Amino acid sequence: MEVSPRAAMTIARLFEQATGQTLSQDRFWRIGTTLMPFCRARGIESFDQLALALERSADRELSLDMIDALLNNETSFFRDAGVFTQLGEALLPRLAAARQRERRLRIWSAACSTGQEAYSLAMLFAEQGDRWAGWRIDIVGSDISRSAVEQARGGLYTQFEVQRGLPIRQLIAWFDPVLDQGWRVKPQLAAHVSFQRHNLLGPPPAGGRFDLILCRNALLYFSPERRHQMLEGLALAIAPDGGLLLGAGETVQGSARFVADPELPMVYRPAAARTVPHAA
Repeated sequence: MEVSPRAAMTIARLFEQATGQTLSQDRFWRIGTTLMPFCRARGIESFDQLALALERSADRELSLDMIDALLNNETSFFRDAGVFTQLGEALLPRLAAARQRERRLRIWSAACSTGQEAYSLAMLFAEQGDRWAGWRIDIVGSDISRSAVEQARGGLYTQFEVQRGLPIRQLIAWFDPVLDQGWRVKPQLAAHVSFQRHNLLGPPPAGGRFDLILCRNALLYFSPERRHQMLEGLALAIAPDGGLLLGAGETVQGSARFVADPELPMVYRPAAARTVPHAA
């Protein structure tokens, strides 16, 4: 099955309309690579037939499944270990100092894919139990992929998935083995994390502003206009003295809503925020 230029452009356009993510021509190869088994499993004989079915919007499930198939759900536990070191040793203590009265933190793991980042955060807090005793820690994970959110909510990961970034000590401490399936997050850890399907171009999750937002390696897939729209939404979702953590190759260039933290790489603060005092 070959992908005709017309089919590729139609699928890319519909994908962008649904997700905001740009599938440029130099990435059209993903359509053939990713969607060929998708079409065969559904008895679709050509990409032109798929494009026509999607355009007619006759089958919503087909559209949602196509979006899931094309999304890049690459993630792992404690992805980029230095980031979690910085969180545990610098950024979270700073936020703790600013929230001593409320003793509550709301954290948003945006574009979290299958949930490993959100559960990694939960482990980070759990393993600093003395520091966070008496605190309420709410972690919200979100992603536009329906299948990714379903897996995150189930907290079930294959042996391959847990081997990526998760030390054996933490695997044994926070996961239960499931015969012939892999490992499931223990209830006491899962209790601190919730997941929802969410489009970063839409309104932020309900429940109030977040003290910390992680939105790593998501901006890369959007056009400059869409990136600006996303950052506007993130600015509405973050506390005035909160922190936004982006991926290593991302910046807030073009947005007046955030400024780079002068001390912490990849961390950005609301532009109007005052300096947050460090923990003693």
